[in-house]
Amino acid sequence: MLGREAIGIDLGTCNTLIYVAGKGISISEPSVVAVEKGTNKVMAVGADAKRMLFKTPGSIHVIRPLRGGVIADIDSTEKMIRYFLSRAIPRFRLVKPRMVIGIPSTITEVERRAVEECAYKVGARDVVVIPESLAAAIGADIPINEPAGHMICDIGGGTTEISVISLGDMVVSNAIRTAGDDFDEAIIKYVRSELNLIIGGSAAEFLKMELGNVFPDRELEKAEIKGIDSSSGLPKRLEIDSEQIREALKVPVVKIVDEIKTVLGLTPPELAADIVENGIIMTGGGALLKGFTRLISKETGVSAILAQRPIECVAIGAGRYYENTKGMESTRTMYESLNT
Repeated sequence: MLGREAIGIDLGTCNTLIYVAGKGISISEPSVVAVEKGTNKVMAVGADAKRMLFKTPGSIHVIRPLRGGVIADIDSTEKMIRYFLSRAIPRFRLVKPRMVIGIPSTITEVERRAVEECAYKVGARDVVVIPESLAAAIGADIPINEPAGHMICDIGGGTTEISVISLGDMVVSNAIRTAGDDFDEAIIKYVRSELNLIIGGSAAEFLKMELGNVFPDRELEKAEIKGIDSSSGLPKRLEIDSEQIREALKVPVVKIVDEIKTVLGLTPPELAADIVENGIIMTGGGALLKGFTRLISKETGVSAILAQRPIECVAIGAGRYYENTKGMESTRTMYESLNT
């Protein structure tokens, strides 16, 4: 089966997902690797490695090998993918599957080649890289091959990609390096400047997931956080609420909303009319922030819809890429035959 079908990979800044034909999502793990200093021996990968972040002795180095949606450490990325593939596909070295990998549309040629090189090194027979928004659209079951405009906004860990798709390709597209990691960083900065408390990335991620919201809500939620008092340097705990988190997230959220407006403004009128009818489809982990679809609908006047399984859309779409390509090719062949 795998000799004929491709596996789809969402090589994300925060999480890596692998889709295998016939099995679905087989891997969904943090993009983190822990290695022993000096020997570079892999100590842990994925969730096990993430639990070590900021808690290791000097002999262990914990690495997030992707930054801003691109490979920052190719050696660690290779080790990470190899480990995940060994779990997703029994005897994967003998299978040598085709791989389709979702990447940001803003990626440079050098960065694209690094992704391909990494995939071939771990044992791919063939490698195709496609824009994340195109993969996300396929994974969200958007009929991308139709002569109609469909808009998708994929908010990942390192990048947010917004595209208008028609007839199997992107008509208008842009990506910005403002996404989930920036939400965490905004919370860290806010807590330090407004509450005089120093917290780490894990605490910020917890607050984002527990209290994260971008649209005013009558219900005020609260959570306790622990950190270091920036004045005394001593451990401290305090309570924070969802309204404060919404204020913390304002800057990166506004950047994303403004980018959606920009892409809408660049969209041809005929396709824009289709988008008003079809709505804006939201994918990626960042789209799960409470109230995001409501905020985008209010700011753009176009309904925003959260896709089913939004975190998995890029991996699923990458895995189904060849199937969708065949559909587009058959349509083109039919029209070509009419012209001969």
